Amino acid sequence: MKRARSVILGCLALALMNAGFAQQPIVIQFSHVVTPDTPKGKAADYFKKLVEERTKGKVKVEVYPNSQLYKDKEELEMLQLGSVQMLAPSLAKFGPLGAREFEAFDLPYLFTSYAELHKVTEGPIGASLLKKLDAKGIVGLAYWDNGFKAMTANKPLRKPGDMKGLKVRIQSSKVLEAQMRALGAIPQVMAFSEVYQGLQTGVVDGTENTASNIYTQKMFEVQKSLTLSDHGYVGYAVIVNKKFWDGLPPDIRAILEGAMRDATSYGNHIAKQENDIALEAIRKSGKTQIITLTPQERHAWKKALLQVHTQMAERIGKDLIEAIYKATAFDPNRD
Repeated sequence: MKRARSVILGCLALALMNAGFAQQPIVIQFSHVVTPDTPKGKAADYFKKLVEERTKGKVKVEVYPNSQLYKDKEELEMLQLGSVQMLAPSLAKFGPLGAREFEAFDLPYLFTSYAELHKVTEGPIGASLLKKLDAKGIVGLAYWDNGFKAMTANKPLRKPGDMKGLKVRIQSSKVLEAQMRALGAIPQVMAFSEVYQGLQTGVVDGTENTASNIYTQKMFEVQKSLTLSDHGYVGYAVIVNKKFWDGLPPDIRAILEGAMRDATSYGNHIAKQENDIALEAIRKSGKTQIITLTPQERHAWKKALLQVHTQMAERIGKDLIEAIYKATAFDPNRD
C-alpha cells in the first residue's frame, strides 16, 4: 500500500515538474544599437508589449537597446550563430553579408518621400529582397523606417565642394563609400556606438544620419553644423534567426507575425514625427547651426551624387535599380 502510494506521489511530482517546464516562456532576445526613444527603439518596445500581452506571457521579449548586447559590427554574426534571436539592423548591413541588393537603399536621392519609399518596402520588390535572406539562415519580417539623412560637420555644408577633404563616418557600404568619394570626402567606416567619440576627438570630421539618431546619440553636441540634405534614407529590416523561427509552434508564430505587423505600422507612423521633434530639439539647443538648402543648392547636391547610381549598377543589379525607378516614378531631374 505504501509502495503504491509512493509511486502515485512520484508520478504526481513528475507531472507537476513537467507542467512547470511546459510553462517556461519562450524568450526572444531583441538587440539593437539605438536608444529607446528613437523610432526603432519605440517600435521594438511596442512589439515586446504586444507579444507579451497577446501570448499571455508564453513569449517573453527581452529588448537590449543602444548596443548593450552587441555592437552593429558583430550582431549579424551573433544572430546567425543563434546567440541572439532578433535584430533590426540598418539596411546597409546586408551588403557585407553578401546580399548586395539591399545596398539599393543606400543610393543617394533614390527616394524623395516616405510615400515613394513605401512603394518599394511594402510592395513585391521589398518582399523579394527579404526572401533572399533565407539562404543566410535569416528570416526577414519587416522594414522599419527611420528617415532621411542630414550631413554634419564643424563647418557649414552648403554645396558639394564643402565636403572635399573631410573624413566622414559611414556604415560599411560600398555605395556609401562611393557617395562620399563623389563629394570629395574621405569615407571612414565606424561602429555606430563609436561615432560620438570619433567626432569629439576628431578621428572623423563629420557624419551622415537622421535627426533622431544625431539627437539621441548627442552627436549634435560635437558638430557645429547640420545640413538638411535629405540625400539618403536610413531604414532597418527586422530579422530573426531562421532555425529559431521555424522551430516555433505555428500558433505562436502567427501571433508574432501579427504583433510585428502592428509594431511596424506604429513605428513607421511615428518615424517622421520623431525626426521632426529631434530636429527642433537640436535647433533649440543652440549648439548646432541648421542649414536648409535652397532648391538650387539641393539640385547641385543631387547632380553631384547621381553618378553613384551608374557606378553601383553592376554591384546592386541594374534590373533591380530600374524596377525601383519604375515603382517610384524616379525622375533624375526632379528635386
